[in-house]
Amino acid sequence: MSDLLPEADRKTALPPLAETGWAAVPGKDAIRKVWKFRSFSEAWGFMSRAALVAEKLNHHPDWTNRYNVVDVTLTTHSARGLTGLDIDLARAMDRLAPEAEIARNHGEPISCLCEVHARKA
Repeated sequence: MSDLLPEADRKTALPPLAETGWAAVPGKDAIRKVWKFRSFSEAWGFMSRAALVAEKLNHHPDWTNRYNVVDVTLTTHSARGLTGLDIDLARAMDRLAPEAEIARNHGEPISCLCEVHARKA
């Protein structure tokens, strides 16, 4: 089992992740990021690449996919909070999709492309 991320490590690891769009999850020792891709296939490709990294780390994200939107929350369930595994996976996921749009305000509704197209019709 991994140990919870020490406070000193949080202070050095979390601010750079925040710059890329990762944010604390209210009421939970976890981080979250939402990517918006140009298409479903780009979103699915990202998830496929991320799954391979997660499998290699033996650490798996909580995530959802809605058309072109991928919403990821990272926490280590066995430790009941953030560990180095979460930081490693977040950094790796960031490297997989540098071109994607990032939804930085997690309090706002996030529309996928199919919803945008439906409103235009």
